[in-house]
Amino acid sequence: MVPIAHGDGLVASFVEAARGAGTLALAFFRPGAVTSAGISHKAGGSPVTEADYLVDRFLKQRLETLVPEAGWLSEETADTSARLSKDIVLVVDPIDGTRGFMRGDGAWAIAIALVEQGRPLIGVVHAPALGETYVAVRGAGAWLNDTAIEVSKLVVLGATARVAAPVFLAERLREAGLQFALQPKIPSLALRFANVASGVLDAGFASENAHDWDIAAADLILHEAGGRLASLDGCAIVYNRRDTRHGLLTAAPAQIHAEVNAAARLVDGGAVAQKNS
Repeated sequence: MVPIAHGDGLVASFVEAARGAGTLALAFFRPGAVTSAGISHKAGGSPVTEADYLVDRFLKQRLETLVPEAGWLSEETADTSARLSKDIVLVVDPIDGTRGFMRGDGAWAIAIALVEQGRPLIGVVHAPALGETYVAVRGAGAWLNDTAIEVSKLVVLGATARVAAPVFLAERLREAGLQFALQPKIPSLALRFANVASGVLDAGFASENAHDWDIAAADLILHEAGGRLASLDGCAIVYNRRDTRHGLLTAAPAQIHAEVNAAARLVDGGAVAQKNS
């Protein structure tokens, strides 16, 4: 695709679609209370609501109209191999943090990424209950509600470092010698990593089995804000593979990412595999 900037119509249309989806989801959201949406369970036991499906259909219609040549990968759409032959793919999580959404926790988000040849080109993470919209464009920076953002200036991890991670993983990281101040759980993984991008967090971790749709948009937002998201090999994540799952992930400002990743490598990957990231 031709170079894209924040002021381009395609980016604005992605943001408009995310906000429209957020409005649909908010109709079912009850702050501090159980959602009004019907709840069912997918194979494997993870919950899904009628709001997830409604947002998925809305975004598929809107986004495929904007980029008709793109493949489609969404948590709530049955996956097919058709996307693998596409150079560009829309990667969507209709409601990232469904469990939080269900119980009235506002830290859930709509995540949209346009991936080109394995790496995100546009990323939007919209948290409607929090009034936060993160947007990034490859090579053009990252923004939160129209203000440019950047990662923390922290130069070494220590006891005051603000870190988000699953509790069981945090315990193992501390056993491995890492010191940090564990922050309250953020149900949305995309929002967790976006908070590293904005400097609210100094680092973030995800246990095994995050999928492309959980992280692609936030990956670009973090990168454009001066951070890195990587697996334990330290390499940039490649999207739109046949297997959309990923291993343990680390997110941090570029200047401390190697330190964060080294600490994570001390943790036995087999011991931290969990259903929830």
